[in-house]
Amino acid sequence: MKFEDIPTPAVYRLSFYLRQLEALLQADKNTISSKQLGEALGYSDAQVRKDLAYFGQFGHPGIGYRVEELISHLRKILGTDKIWNVLLVGVGNLGRALIAYRGFLRKGFQLTAIFDADEHKVGQAFGDLIVSPMEKLPEIAARDNIKLAILAVPADAAQRVAEWLVSAGIRGILNFAPVNITVPQDVSVQSVDLAVQLEQLSFKMSLGDTDEV
Repeated sequence: MKFEDIPTPAVYRLSFYLRQLEALLQADKNTISSKQLGEALGYSDAQVRKDLAYFGQFGHPGIGYRVEELISHLRKILGTDKIWNVLLVGVGNLGRALIAYRGFLRKGFQLTAIFDADEHKVGQAFGDLIVSPMEKLPEIAARDNIKLAILAVPADAAQRVAEWLVSAGIRGILNFAPVNITVPQDVSVQSVDLAVQLEQLSFKMSLGDTDEV
């Protein structure tokens, strides 16, 4: 099956399956059924089986899924069975919080380089990482074989920086800027807008509010 034939929500749910399975492995749980996995995440067993079936047959009759085995399959599918070097652009408040986050490496992502256009930030140290000027980005990206980037810059700079990243050979961008960016079709973008997520929570909460407005 071609990648474009797989529904985006199914791919998205794989990350939740993987997270749950990793928690089960930590708890010394060796096997799990599709019903148990679905119930833990709020999905039906049919949904779990359908999602996994896009990528192969992983269950065992009378057993269900072997947790460690399915983790291995999902990591390979998601590409996190290896370490990806990642760069970050934007060392503001959000950028510094992302630099401090220790969960990336556990998921197969190594933050390798950080950049900022502010000359006053260039040269600052954050652990083992030193803020580099934007002019160095193409050179460092090529040297360290970096194909993934995190974008944590103001909205008015996001498109310009995204184009810079693409020209430097970046093929995947995690965009935290509160604006849509346009990139070539062979470059993937995942946007994280915290305000939008809060709006969605507010909407869901308002459904239960019976007060007249």
